[in-house]
Amino acid sequence: MPKSLSKSRYTAFCQCPKNLWLKVYKPEEAKDDPALEARFEQGNEVGDLAMGLFGPYKEVTVKNPDGSLDLTTMCALTQQYMDQGVENICEASFALDGHYCAVDILRRNGDGWDIYEVKSSSFPECEGEETKLEKYAPDIAYQKWVLTQYGVIVVNTYLVCLNSSYVRHGELDIKSLFVTIDMHDLVENEYLKVPVQSSQALKILGMNDEPDIDLSEHCMKPYTCAFFDYCKRQHGVPEDEPTVFDLYRMNFSKKLEHYHAGRIVFEDLRNEKLSDKQQMQVECTLNQKEHINVDGIREFLFNLSYPLYFLDFETLQQAVPQFDGQKPYQQITFQYSLHIKESADAPYQHKEFLAPSDGTDPRRAVAEQLCKDIPMSVCILAYNKGFECGRIKELAALYPDLAVHLMNIQEHIQDLLTPFQSGYYYVPAMGGSFSIKSVLPPLFPDDPSLDYHNLTGGVQNGGDAMTIFPKIQRMPPAEAKAACEALLRYCELDTWAMVKVWEKLVAVSK
Repeated sequence: MPKSLSKSRYTAFCQCPKNLWLKVYKPEEAKDDPALEARFEQGNEVGDLAMGLFGPYKEVTVKNPDGSLDLTTMCALTQQYMDQGVENICEASFALDGHYCAVDILRRNGDGWDIYEVKSSSFPECEGEETKLEKYAPDIAYQKWVLTQYGVIVVNTYLVCLNSSYVRHGELDIKSLFVTIDMHDLVENEYLKVPVQSSQALKILGMNDEPDIDLSEHCMKPYTCAFFDYCKRQHGVPEDEPTVFDLYRMNFSKKLEHYHAGRIVFEDLRNEKLSDKQQMQVECTLNQKEHINVDGIREFLFNLSYPLYFLDFETLQQAVPQFDGQKPYQQITFQYSLHIKESADAPYQHKEFLAPSDGTDPRRAVAEQLCKDIPMSVCILAYNKGFECGRIKELAALYPDLAVHLMNIQEHIQDLLTPFQSGYYYVPAMGGSFSIKSVLPPLFPDDPSLDYHNLTGGVQNGGDAMTIFPKIQRMPPAEAKAACEALLRYCELDTWAMVKVWEKLVAVSK
């Protein structure tokens, strides 16, 4: 249906007309998002739960043999249920003059109907903050406009999201799990724009030639556009050398300011006012040289002492809490790896723990084993320690009997990220990023044992680990065993990578 407009296509147009055209005619140019499938699954789970928010309902989703939606049947069923007096209709579908939308929950309200748009985002931290809510308004406004054109009286419009303050205890309480936000004012502002914008969107869909639209704020607002890299190429931003878009911690509007002034590659930025780290990044890249602050590295290393424990966690995030004491999207630690060096001359020891993958809460097992494997008051290294410290604090709050030991571990964690983030050690190939995945290859370019791409079993990053662990319980035994092994080897490489980075810091400090 290249010339029909759905609510997802309409919102794509609202962000950028070229986004819509590319989405329909050049979808292969979108940047791959490995986490997209997992987010889609989470969204489906949230949507399915929300259907029961107001009691009994009828769902109209019908699929063709090829898996596509049978829109004709869905629209007919929707009208049938409305005529029969059904109170709540889920995925209520309407099609009219090239426009189509499905309402997540259509709820009867007297002679009219209320629209409830369900999102897997979490609130209430954004409740009342219009700048964070307004991105949902075009979607809902388009639905209201289509329904109104169809002859349906729309009384109210709401956004349904996960309640980030909800903590599960016992059975899932969907009334408390969700928060409902009245979107009337924001939707009314957008509703007035729909007739013109939907007409323009249909014209875009009818164009044979790709729209010529330059880079602007819309590339990142309200969402990062999947076609951003493609559009950069189309507008002459080189792929084979660093550009202003690669600068460390420069906000996007400032990058655009340089871009529109013709300051794109690093040579163009040499005499511009930049932060110290940005200037270092530019100069190191242009001169193809490393920057090493030996005194800064020595100061960092001086605070470390043997025995050294290199620690890394793997976690999962579930939109819908599965365990007692869990909030929506709370990080749940299910695995860790430890490399241990008792003294300067001692060989490395490796310890690892992967919680049972049977669907039970993994946190108690992780906390208990962590206390067994890490003694009190030893020096621990993590990379970006805020993550590990946060998880340990959560475990301590959850298990008071282990809290003293866990908090002692947390208090003795040092951050291996510090010398890189502080600008003590920079290699041009780091590309302005100081994550361990960006730091490791430039420091060890010819070591295949440190290349995450060489890992087998489908786990090569934290997103893979997060996705595969909850699926293991449904795998055949042989497949489950292989998945567990892949998780262990990935997490082991994370801490071994930290070991090698620490060794490199020691070497350059001498």
